[in-house]
Amino acid sequence: MTERTANVTWSGSLMDGAGTIDGVGSGAFGPLDVTWASRAEAPEGRTSPEELIAAAHAACFSMALSHGLAQAGTPPERLETSATVTFVPGTGITKSALTVRGTVPGLDADGFLAAAEGARDGCPVSKALAGVPEITLDASLA
Repeated sequence: MTERTANVTWSGSLMDGAGTIDGVGSGAFGPLDVTWASRAEAPEGRTSPEELIAAAHAACFSMALSHGLAQAGTPPERLETSATVTFVPGTGITKSALTVRGTVPGLDADGFLAAAEGARDGCPVSKALAGVPEITLDASLA
């Protein structure tokens, strides 16, 4: 079992306030500024919870896909993954769209798509996002 920690300081109201993701337990990043405007309008050099979720989803999916491919005897040379998380004010997160391009010797497009679908459904972040109405996948070999 592992536990991960992030620390945030917020001052003021939602609309007029501002916050800082002070840091994470690993020390890998922080401080990062966050505001309502960076979440719902324009980032202007600040992050948002959804951007961090997108990074987590892309990383988790890539790890799950890499593992699945290796277990099937076709380890990838390279996977390039992006995730786009859609946030609708007043509604919440409505979508996470994964796109992956892979270089996987010995695997055809159908096999890659099947592995990618398995990774999408099985990665822990996808499971954590189970309440999101739509998680899409665009997977192709490079």
